[in-house]
Order: sequence, then structure tokens, then C-alpha cells
Amino acid sequence: MAQQAYMTETDSGGSEPERRQNRIRRLLGRAVSGWRGDRRIWRRGLVTAAVAVLLSGVMAAHSHIPNAIGNLGSLTETFLPWFGLLIPVLLAIALVRKSATALIALVLPVSVWLNLFGGLLFDKTGSGGDLTVATHNVNADNADPAGTARAVAAAGADVMALEELKASAVPTYEKALEAKYPHHAVVGTVGLWSKYPISGVKPVDIELGWKRAMRATVATPSGPIAVYVAHLPSVRVKLEAGFTARQRDKSADALGEAIADEKLPRKILLGDLNGTMNDRSLTAITSQLRSPQGAVGNGFGFSWPASFPMARIDQILVTGVEPMTSWTLPATGSDHLPIAARVKVDTTAS
Repeated sequence: MAQQAYMTETDSGGSEPERRQNRIRRLLGRAVSGWRGDRRIWRRGLVTAAVAVLLSGVMAAHSHIPNAIGNLGSLTETFLPWFGLLIPVLLAIALVRKSATALIALVLPVSVWLNLFGGLLFDKTGSGGDLTVATHNVNADNADPAGTARAVAAAGADVMALEELKASAVPTYEKALEAKYPHHAVVGTVGLWSKYPISGVKPVDIELGWKRAMRATVATPSGPIAVYVAHLPSVRVKLEAGFTARQRDKSADALGEAIADEKLPRKILLGDLNGTMNDRSLTAITSQLRSPQGAVGNGFGFSWPASFPMARIDQILVTGVEPMTSWTLPATGSDHLPIAARVKVDTTAS
């Protein structure tokens, strides 16, 4: 009774923050006392602890998962950030099971995930820059091409790339964009619109048999930039074949070779690469160019599918220019989200 009276008196006195802290201390004390003296807390939850260790191993050593069977390595890397969702599930199981072993084991996957993606949890967008670029897979079956074009142009891009252009819809896009973009070029199913003069337009052979990539020189006020637009082949996840990406991988290698042969030091790649920056199969490209999203983005910047974005397969990659900020744009009539970035052109590059 005396103890109860003391606790009641303690709660009734002091400020509200102090009373709240007292209640939290008592709750924690009860939780700890429920575990204290129970030696089973070290024997329970061994399976949960093993899963936690396995999860951390998969995330930490994802580059060593072989692609020989169903491109399992690339599939894992495509959705790697989402592996973090297993951590709160394991945490809940560990708490329910009152397993100290599982709780300690969870430190591993938490540490690995934060090391890989913790930087994306913070807004690193910057100001400045003198060139805004955007890219959008508009979807060949888009029911509102004119509205989609206007929506992307509203981002204020100086240079804009569109992919999956249907031949019959190209005049609609041209008409919708002609007021803001006096210069444009379309090669096959990809196109480039610019406020600045375009020259040196040519298709880029990505070994498909039809044109889904192009290269052009954009004469910005700060100097010429080689701009590549590409739409790499789609990938599929099939039960009988796994992650089928052989043609995408082959095209990525061909695009990487073309970029490596580029003479201009300033390069920007805009397009739907059907792969994330974590996917080793895009190394021929990502080893030469970097993504503004990882350096100055806000969040993960997932772009596909537009209804519930799960992966960033649309990319803006640069070299010879300094990324300042990167962001995704609101949904259009496409199944992809548009993305944009602002960069500062390196006037010392020549």
C-alpha cells in the first residue's frame, strides 16, 4: 500500500514530461522484470536469429549471388531496398518470443541496410545549377499523350527525353511541346526535346534490330553536352525461367561501349534502363556515369510502377556535370513516373 501511495504521489507531482517519463520507466521496468531470471530468453528465437543473420548476409553479399540460375542476383539487386521490410517483422517476432538472441542478431541486418540505404532517408537536395533535364517513359498505350507532354514540360526542363514513343503519337507530342522546345529529334521510339540547338543526332546500336537509343549534341550556354536517350529491353519474372534479362544485359553492354567511345567530356544519359543502379548487369553503364539521385536526391526516387512505385528503373546518369538536385514528378497517363534533375555544367571540361 505504501508503495502504491508513493507511485500515485509521484505521478501526481511534477510536470507533465516528468510524469510521462515516470510512466515509461515503470513500463520498461515491468518488461525487463518479465525477462529477468528467465534463461530461456537465450534459447528461444534461434530460428528468428538465424533468419536475421541470413538476411544480413544476402544484403551485404548481394553482388556474389550468382546470375547463372534465373538471374537471381540481378532480381535480388533490383528490389534490394525492400529487404529492409523484413527487419520489423523479425523484430516483432523476437519481442513476442522474448528472445534476447534474436534481438541481438537483428543488429546485423539493421547495420547492413543502413550502410546501403541509410543515406537515402535524408533530403540531400541542393540549390543552384544551370541545366534541368527530365526523362519519361510515356507508354506506347498512353491515352493522353498531349497531357503527358505538358505535365513533364511543366517541370521546367531545358532538355527532355521521351521513351516508348508510338509513331502515330509523335505528331501529338511535337505539337504539345513545340512552344517550349524549338529543337527536337526523334529516332525510332525515343526522342529528345531541347530549348537549345541540337546537332550530331544519330541512332545508337544497342543490338535490338530496331531503334530504341539515340545520341545528340546539345549546345547549352555553358558548352556542348553529349546527350544519350535509351530505352533498354524489358525484363520479366517467370516461374519457369526466373528473371529473364539476357537481351537487356546485352543492350546495356552495347550502350556502355557507345558511351565509352564518346569524344565529348560532358555526358548525360536519359532513359528507361529497366534496371536499378544496384543491378550488376548495368555495370558497363554505371561504371562510367553516376546518378544524381544517390548524391543529391530526396528519398529512393522509385519510378515504376506509377501506381505503387517499387524500383527506380528510369535513370538520369551524368559525368562532366555536377548534380545539384533530383526528384520524381507527378504521375501522368503512363505506367512510369517522370524524373528530373538539375545539374551545374562544368565549364572546365573540354
